[in-house]
Amino acid sequence: MFRAVPMMRLRTLVLAQDERAVLKGLGQLGAVHLTHTHPGPDTAPLPPIDHTAELIRYDRIRTRIQEFRKSLEILPLTTELRLREEFTTNQADEILQSLEQKSEELLEHRQHIIQRQKELANLCERVSNYRGFDIPLDECQFSFLRFVTGSLPAQSFDGLQKEVGDKVVLLHSARQKGQQSLFAITTSQGWSVLERTLQQAGFQRELLPMVEGETVDRVSEEGEKEQEQLEAELQQLNDRLKTIANEFALPLAQIERSVDAEYQLLSAIQRFPRTEAAVFIAGWIPAGEVATLENRMGEITDGRYALKTTLPDDSTEEQVPVLLKHSRLLRPFEMLISTYGLPDYQELEPTLFVALSYILMFGMMFGDAGHGMVLAACGLGALLAGRSKRLKDLGVLLLFGGLSSVIFGVVYGSYFGIEAMKKYALWHDPLEGNPIQLMYGAIGIGVVMISLGLILNIINRFRRGDVIGGVLDKFGLVGLLFYWGTLVLLLRGSVIQSWGLMSVSVILFLVVPIIGWSLKEPLEHFLRHRTGDQKEASGGLASAVMESCVGAFEAILSYLASTISFVRLAAYAMSHSALLFAAFMVSAEVRDFPIGGGLFSLLVIIFGNIIAIVLEGIIASVQALRLEYYEFFSKFFSGSGQPFEPFRLVTDAKDSAS
Repeated sequence: MFRAVPMMRLRTLVLAQDERAVLKGLGQLGAVHLTHTHPGPDTAPLPPIDHTAELIRYDRIRTRIQEFRKSLEILPLTTELRLREEFTTNQADEILQSLEQKSEELLEHRQHIIQRQKELANLCERVSNYRGFDIPLDECQFSFLRFVTGSLPAQSFDGLQKEVGDKVVLLHSARQKGQQSLFAITTSQGWSVLERTLQQAGFQRELLPMVEGETVDRVSEEGEKEQEQLEAELQQLNDRLKTIANEFALPLAQIERSVDAEYQLLSAIQRFPRTEAAVFIAGWIPAGEVATLENRMGEITDGRYALKTTLPDDSTEEQVPVLLKHSRLLRPFEMLISTYGLPDYQELEPTLFVALSYILMFGMMFGDAGHGMVLAACGLGALLAGRSKRLKDLGVLLLFGGLSSVIFGVVYGSYFGIEAMKKYALWHDPLEGNPIQLMYGAIGIGVVMISLGLILNIINRFRRGDVIGGVLDKFGLVGLLFYWGTLVLLLRGSVIQSWGLMSVSVILFLVVPIIGWSLKEPLEHFLRHRTGDQKEASGGLASAVMESCVGAFEAILSYLASTISFVRLAAYAMSHSALLFAAFMVSAEVRDFPIGGGLFSLLVIIFGNIIAIVLEGIIASVQALRLEYYEFFSKFFSGSGQPFEPFRLVTDAKDSAS
């Protein structure tokens, strides 16, 4: 439970003639994490076959398939699809080209219609403000009349007629967004006066499209008729394309599946060195899958293979991939861990600790039995009715968080914030009584989590063989001694003083850890130089001493800050209670309204609870996650693990969907 799935180092030698069949078998098994292996005396002398050119061709075909699928809006098949044959690049290219040619003309015609619709829409929009004036759209003006179209600020229009006089005709349409559309007509002699006056009024000229022998009204009417015709034509065209898309869905899926499978196979083949007649395949496999792999290899090759599996040890230079595997109840908390990173293969796996602490902290901050039941009901619904794995996992998180909130709600006596229910509290509401007690409880949770993080770090260090780090690291044994010793001095200082052990305690709990922290880097520096390992050495001895002193000071501050940070558990518990209290205060105020006071009061309570559930729920979940990441994980969790990514070949649509 506290370790990742045990892995075995896999090395196998198969005949070159069996390579593709073996890789297909591995891909269908989906249990082997393939690794890139360099040629050499311990593997195979010849480099892998270079399939770069073929991969480029397959990648281009994959891109064309995606573009073709997008153009015809062909959705991936959701029914089971078994590949009956494999396609070479030439075959795939020919079939895809045939499909493209059958739909090319229709797609071009559709694009032409869409482009024409855009042009008509733009034309009608440009002339829409001037309909009813029957403005000619000829290229030239009349010899004795001049006219102009445009818009100006609405407030400038009212006094414009007085300024231009009776030699100008001003026609206007409806106002839009504070602008007044305007059509002005004047004689050739009055044009200069009109132009100057409009410019002073903030006039913005709009040039109408030039259409020989047409007017605004006729262009608008003809444009609308053409748009209707184009819309009907587009609908018919889309129906034809939809029929073609349904017809092409199966062959396109077969090509795509075959191309994807071949691309994955060629990519895998490029990982392995070889001899003239054999191929060396290496990777990682869960220990529980070794027997299944051996049976599959025997069936595929008729026994023509050599297989060796070994446990990873200190001599393994390659990073061991990490696979976390839990029951459905703990699986959602893997998601919280993987968001931060994966543990190293040698580290303890903290999912159980995260699950318990996260649920506890969330419930403490979101303590209301009514709100908890709402969350639990939502989580149960998602768990039972959810179709995807992610939705079901979210349902588990909501269910556990809701149940934790119910428990703390009973402790606080909070049931949707109803005042009458508080008398049934096992303790009291967070806003009542002495808030220091709640803060002490929050700090107590922090002490337990920080201590657990230190213990896990010590175990991880010793498991990796880092004895110096396990003892002298700021989160090692001396750090644990400092942290617990400081707590003892703070809580039982007077008792220790009465026993006359204060000086000894200060030396043991404070001086010794600080000296240990200060010696860590110089000691490691000395050992690296003694063993001749210069790879990780940085600077001289003085630099190592300075780094240790700074690390000791940082350790003292980090313990204090990390512990105090857990006070937020109490703060957000009080914030949740205060929000509900405010909702009931507002409710009491509106209850005295002469009309509908009782209804408004009830609505305020309902909306206040909804806001509390949504807002405080998000805050509590984020803050609990923050404490996990920054105050708990930072003590022991590297997050540097490599995820286990098994080689898979998609053989049907169900596999693809999963």
